[in-house]
Amino acid sequence: MKSENERLRENIIRISGSDVRKCMKCGKCSGTCPSYDEMEYHPHQFVYMVETGDIEPLLNSESLYKCLTCFACVDRCPRGVQPAKVVEAVRLSVIRQQGRNRLTPDGTERYLDDDIPQQAIVSAFRKYTK
Repeated sequence: MKSENERLRENIIRISGSDVRKCMKCGKCSGTCPSYDEMEYHPHQFVYMVETGDIEPLLNSESLYKCLTCFACVDRCPRGVQPAKVVEAVRLSVIRQQGRNRLTPDGTERYLDDDIPQQAIVSAFRKYTK
């Protein structure tokens, strides 16, 4: 019988489509991350923590929302692990928990201005809502 943590780990790996076991912990992904200074857990740490099943700290980390999903880490990874997809999968797991949405339609008006493209708002809904 699998524990809830094991099921969550398998689900994150399935959603991301990444083989976290291929990570050699070189840190190139984190070294190229434009949000590195803002993140509590860096891209290589996300991959390692999912690999080892230490997922609980990630679920409660603000680092989930600091990732820009720019895929710079994906481009730099010599093993093709795709850390940004792992971060996205963890974020999606959190969002799917009831009441954990970070953005609602009623709350978007405060973010709108003439300088923000509509695509940014649509992308935010994709990331932060069910």
